[in-house]
Amino acid sequence: MAVEITWWGHATCTVEDSNVRVLTDPLFARRLAHLRRRRGALPPPGAWRADVAVVSHLHADHLHVPSLARLGQGTRLLVPRGALRAVPGLRRLAHLQVSEMTPGDVTTVGALAVRAVPARHDGRRLPVGPRRSPALGYVIEGEARTYFAGDTGLFDAMAKEVGPVDVALLPVGGWGPYLGEGHLDAGRAAEALARLAPRSAVPVHYGTYWPIGMDAVRPHEFHAPGEEFVRLAAARAPGVSVHRLAHGERVRPEVTR
Repeated sequence: MAVEITWWGHATCTVEDSNVRVLTDPLFARRLAHLRRRRGALPPPGAWRADVAVVSHLHADHLHVPSLARLGQGTRLLVPRGALRAVPGLRRLAHLQVSEMTPGDVTTVGALAVRAVPARHDGRRLPVGPRRSPALGYVIEGEARTYFAGDTGLFDAMAKEVGPVDVALLPVGGWGPYLGEGHLDAGRAAEALARLAPRSAVPVHYGTYWPIGMDAVRPHEFHAPGEEFVRLAAARAPGVSVHRLAHGERVRPEVTR
């Protein structure tokens, strides 16, 4: 069995399984509002190629309309329920096949089944947005079962809702003591790993974007989460192989059924 994971930065990954390319939370911007890309070159045009793209929630660093516009004609796009109403720009992407998802929904793409699972995170377009959409994770099942968590906090039913998985792509870039509910930092992500018990894991959502003008403010929170996750995962989930990737790096994690 083979699955190949490429991390492009932030929450953007390509998962290639069963000759199908899945792109997670596409973000190909050098700058987004107050955030600037500080590590890793912008993904090359080849990164835009996908059979299906999944969006975990409506925050602009996860649902970025200009990045979605770069996807090829006919690409399937899976978004949370209510996204088309909450984000008018999505309706202008007529070259994409957009489907809204809720937890438990399954979409088949080639030999893959993509299942939406719950996440614990604010799913609104803006923190004060009037229209609610569920934040989602996705389980991509083909030759392997790969869990893309999007943004989420820990929740009691996580292992049950996600189900057995071979690979977990987990966000680790929390803001230390300022971290609110609905997020994982390195420690919480290591706890999630212990609950999920996959064969392999890849930390994401850290070390790419940083607020402009804050280079000297808490820089460890930008640079350290990946290494901290590796250290804590070794203690809390020693049976899991953790692959900390550089931007643009890929790995074929070992998976078994």
